Amino acid sequence: MNFVNDTVKNLPASGIRKFFDVAAEMKDVISLGVGEPDFFTPWNVREEAIYSLEHRRTAYTSNSGHPALRQAISAYMNERFNLTYNEKEQVIVTVGVSEAIDIALRAVVEPGDEVLVIEPCYVSYRACVILAGGIPVTVPTNAENNFRVQPEDIESRITPRTKAILLCYPSNPTGAIMEKADLEKICAVLRKHENILVISDEVYAELTYTDDAHISIATLPGMYGRTLVLNGFSKAFAMTGWRLGFACGPADLIAAMIKIHQYVIMCAPTTAQLAGIEALQNGIEGVQKMRSEYNDRRRLLVESFKEMGVDCFEPLGAFYIFPSIKQTGMTSEDFCTRMLMEKRLAVVPGTAFGECGEGFIRCSYAYSVAELKEALRRFEEFLR
Repeated sequence: MNFVNDTVKNLPASGIRKFFDVAAEMKDVISLGVGEPDFFTPWNVREEAIYSLEHRRTAYTSNSGHPALRQAISAYMNERFNLTYNEKEQVIVTVGVSEAIDIALRAVVEPGDEVLVIEPCYVSYRACVILAGGIPVTVPTNAENNFRVQPEDIESRITPRTKAILLCYPSNPTGAIMEKADLEKICAVLRKHENILVISDEVYAELTYTDDAHISIATLPGMYGRTLVLNGFSKAFAMTGWRLGFACGPADLIAAMIKIHQYVIMCAPTTAQLAGIEALQNGIEGVQKMRSEYNDRRRLLVESFKEMGVDCFEPLGAFYIFPSIKQTGMTSEDFCTRMLMEKRLAVVPGTAFGECGEGFIRCSYAYSVAELKEALRRFEEFLR
């Protein structure tokens, strides 16, 4: 008997997990594959969680999230990104940014609606669009433009069925960012099509390595009322396993997302939410220290790849680098498979993030300098 619906049956497995299931069973593997900080969650945040458990603060919170956390999120978004949100109506706390992506798309997409997806992109975007009944439409980017999406590429793919566009800058997997001038060009296109929602995944916003701080598309003229900003605690605060994210945006959209959230989730974990308050109120200094360390590692990889003769644009955000392996003549998957088997070094094929990732690989530098240096040694040996 077959109980699985065709949509799920035909959905491909994650290109990341599929590859690393093999690596997990091998010995002496160095992995630059998982996008997870190697730092511990800061002690003051862990201590707050312990304190909350000791004092039996383990009941449900409201569906939209603990009021004090929503207030802290509102203050954080205002102070760090110049965005003002009413914590009672425009903020929802989610189980990581992953849930926020899912329920946002389910709240917006009707069967057959199109959603523009900037590729290479995080592996769940296309899947979540499909699971919501939508049709993902690829907008490719390339190394020649530093993987910054071009306005003409967006405009050429807009149709009467286009319902939303999914942006992720700083980018997973490329490490690309969008500066204000880039975003203004995108906005000029989107203002011609007022019914297109912008879903802006900014979970790496704190990890930007330029003199100018991250800028959200929601701050630009005409964009605030049509942009849903997603963010969370996993990357900047080293809280991946806590599963804590949030979304900020138009009150009617947030209300619709809460409606879905209350049926399928109820609320994000209370202990994580209470820890999140401490992270936002007293954790920015720790974020700055981690960002400085990531920046040093970023420079190490960029310089090392250049010394090896590997083509690689300089990533200015997140903690990934996306070098080209086209010179080898191998496909991304063949390159990664052979390097894993021959040198016990695991990285992710660029095709895990979309077809335009062919010829590239993703390496995370959320690992110690010692691990990175050994990984680079193995990488260079493999190239030889």
